[in-house]
Amino acid sequence: MRVIVLGAGILGASVAYHLARAGAEVEVIDAAHPGKATMAGAGIICPWASQVDTPAWYRLSAAGAKYYPDLAAALAEAGEAANGYRCVGALITSENPADLAAAERRLRARHNDAPEAGQISRLANAEARRLFPPFREDLDAVHVSGAARVEARAFSAAMLKVAVGHGAVHRNESVGLRRDGDRAICLGADGKAIGADMVIVAAGAWAPEILKPLGIDLPIAPQKGQILHFGLSGIDTINWPVLLPMNSYYMLAFDDSRVVAGATRETGSGFDYRVTAGGQKEVLDFALAFAPGLRHATLLETRVGFRPAGPSYLPMLGPAVGISNLLIGNGLGAGGLTMGPMAGRLLAEQALGQKTALDLADYAF
Repeated sequence: MRVIVLGAGILGASVAYHLARAGAEVEVIDAAHPGKATMAGAGIICPWASQVDTPAWYRLSAAGAKYYPDLAAALAEAGEAANGYRCVGALITSENPADLAAAERRLRARHNDAPEAGQISRLANAEARRLFPPFREDLDAVHVSGAARVEARAFSAAMLKVAVGHGAVHRNESVGLRRDGDRAICLGADGKAIGADMVIVAAGAWAPEILKPLGIDLPIAPQKGQILHFGLSGIDTINWPVLLPMNSYYMLAFDDSRVVAGATRETGSGFDYRVTAGGQKEVLDFALAFAPGLRHATLLETRVGFRPAGPSYLPMLGPAVGISNLLIGNGLGAGGLTMGPMAGRLLAEQALGQKTALDLADYAF
């Protein structure tokens, strides 16, 4: 079976990885767009704390979190141990004690069906600051020991490298699609057809333009996120937990004395790749409000990414109506780094005619 995968972000890389390991002939084609969400993304793997209660959304998010340790171990076994994934735990916090209490109740209720979340513990401020030293001195937290963080570009690169090791081809090129009866045909930059039994479009915010020639109006728009990186020279941040206030922002540390804070959610941004003063201020205000210990850190860089945002929280996964050889994966939005590897596995299973680990009917579009 020959499959073309359009897009090499966290979702497309996962599709390619799972297909190639299953023995399919895979070609991954990705255009060099600035602002790919995966290239900017810093992922928090802690769906059990989310306030989103849509069952299908939570089911996929929780399955994604559960799958990560096994997938990371498989990548390590294949020689890709430096894949950007680390289980470091998370600190859930809020300026509103009632919100923190509600988060703790939600975590304990979900823990019954998700033991992989690990131990749920209420921490006084001193203990929370021992784990995350820049943390504000007047807030308590709930600690979730099974939470993790992932550097999206490293994890995607690891999956692609293993896929290539199993025979997949990965190249950068702008390609197009056209319709031939009930089939999608992929056209290379030279206009010639690239033969394939199946085409899987996992091209994020750029997918609507790719699908338009097929008569598919995918309701996806770019949502701009600006993410700040702080340097703490000489400080060991490897095991610092993720920091999750009960709002849309987050903070986490990477292995190289770096702390990441984000992110703006700029709906209607189009593909405006600029770092803006307003975006910088928004994230800085958040970071210094919850981690004032960062005030002397070096501001290293700001990354910009465009999340593929749909009309609801639910992602879009599965076959395109009326086109027999086309699968689409999109709309993962802000949860893309938690869901992406599992969603890619599901699309690969669908392409191979296997029973999918979750029912894709919940994500039909």
